[in-house]
Amino acid sequence: MNAFEPKVKGTQGGPGTNLPETGNPQSAIHNPQSNSPQSAIIRGKKWPRFTVPVIATLILAVSAGIGGLCYDPAALTRPSDGMADNPAVRDFARAIEFIEGNYAVAPDKERLTRGAVLGMLHSLDPHSGFYGRREFSEMQDEQSSHFYGIGVTINHRNGRLYVLGVSQGMPAERAGLRYGDAIIAVDGNSTKDWTQSDALKRVRGERGAEVSLTIERAGAPEPLTVEITRDEVPFPSVRNCFMMRPGIGYVGLTGGFNQETTEELRGAISQLKAEGMNSLILDLRRNPGGLLEQGVRVSEMFLPKGLEIVSVRGREGRYPTQVRRSENQNPESMPLVILINGETASASEIVAAAMQDWRRARLVGEESFGKGLVQTVYSLRWKTGLTLTTAKYYTPSGRSIQRPYSGVGIYDYFVAGRGEEPAAKSPSKSQSKSQPGAPNGKRNAGGITPDVAVKTPDQDIRLRDACFEFARLLVAGQIAGLGEYAVKRTEYGYQLRGNEYHLTDQVIAAFRSFIRERRELQASEDQFNRNMEYALRRIRAEVITAAYGVEAGERFLIESDDQALRAVEEMPKAQRLTDQARLFSPRREDQ
Repeated sequence: MNAFEPKVKGTQGGPGTNLPETGNPQSAIHNPQSNSPQSAIIRGKKWPRFTVPVIATLILAVSAGIGGLCYDPAALTRPSDGMADNPAVRDFARAIEFIEGNYAVAPDKERLTRGAVLGMLHSLDPHSGFYGRREFSEMQDEQSSHFYGIGVTINHRNGRLYVLGVSQGMPAERAGLRYGDAIIAVDGNSTKDWTQSDALKRVRGERGAEVSLTIERAGAPEPLTVEITRDEVPFPSVRNCFMMRPGIGYVGLTGGFNQETTEELRGAISQLKAEGMNSLILDLRRNPGGLLEQGVRVSEMFLPKGLEIVSVRGREGRYPTQVRRSENQNPESMPLVILINGETASASEIVAAAMQDWRRARLVGEESFGKGLVQTVYSLRWKTGLTLTTAKYYTPSGRSIQRPYSGVGIYDYFVAGRGEEPAAKSPSKSQSKSQPGAPNGKRNAGGITPDVAVKTPDQDIRLRDACFEFARLLVAGQIAGLGEYAVKRTEYGYQLRGNEYHLTDQVIAAFRSFIRERRELQASEDQFNRNMEYALRRIRAEVITAAYGVEAGERFLIESDDQALRAVEEMPKAQRLTDQARLFSPRREDQ
């Protein structure tokens, strides 16, 4: 059993949020429901809220028989003798029997029990969950930094599923898939009304197994069917690294925390040092978290030996408190700015909070998600799994960043209400002035407040999608008079120089005509006029993505991103932090 921080589902649509087929199916909201107090009526009897722990054991026991569940290989798969005689347990068993015998159609026992288990776990907290065989296998694959699929980035645009990028050397590239291909069927099944998660689940599968994709390609007279053999696809944590300014490197650690995260980050830093980096921007935006151990190891890359990184406190008498400290005798001492936003969660918050508490880095962006619960992964029988909250973690200053979840529905917790300012909490007695602490007394009711707040501008989704549709036709050579923008093939590994695919007045005029003619896109010329800079940047980013790959397109957007630009401006203050912190010089006993 390994400590694990399940990933948090965030909003979609911003730069860098086009999920690769790597996806995150385990982070989906399995059972959106209210966690408010409620009761169920069975044969005229009510199940009080306090009976949930009793029923929980029976659900797991029943699941062992029809769904393949137990706590671990050594655990009992039936309720204790005391629970077996509990009236609530007997009522639950009768309810199952009643449903089996009287429902309109023969019920799916596994689905029925799965729903019961998920409902039970969601009554505890939003992050405890149960995973079926396929989901559990995918979760384990992602934590090992790979999975089996075809190597594409897909997402919705204009209500359809599109290929937004193809990974170099992967099965999709070998089979001839291109940027802008619309996926209209998978294995003969129409993708109409599919969610992105639906598509991800069907594109992934067993290594060596074939998947058939039917696509519509701009300029092609008929749909094309492509047979692709699945293979191992890397799932890196570091998605981008480059020199953003002379001396200032950028590392996009946005792909979660898996078993290879620390080595990937170390490799990226080494590469950028060879290119002259002496200051670092570490981007943790949209990083949903992952392995707790990797969060600790990334933190100690920047903190000297002996400094606390995180403390993990579990149930008294069952899980002893653990205090994790840096073991690094020679940490990186360069100035550091960290980017965070509302999708920075879990292990990535451990890193950000440790850096903030020790004043090791400047934090720029928006308040983080606020996940301070630690899950343990339990491998169950029949290759299913359970993630159960077994502890809470606290930052070096003793603060918990977990957002409130009692009485909050699953949907509201993960998706809604992210813009509200949390109420400040008073520091506890244990949080004395001698301890490291959040600057300016920032101790919130959830999430990490950045040192410098920079809000991401609201995005016009319709205009974004219109820009994509126009760029898709542009790179396919389907916009009259603009053949110089056609992309024959993707040139991977290209280093942007800043002069690629500038958009001329002729392109701007063509886009105006395009949105006038394509009224179904619901993007008006007035919208374009009000957001011209944004629209032209999006079109150019799409063309660069088609020409040079997803990483190049993301790099182009990052170099003009308000938060990243502010991070560059904050680097002198980060240098002063490094100078003042005295973390990298011998410490006196009275310090």
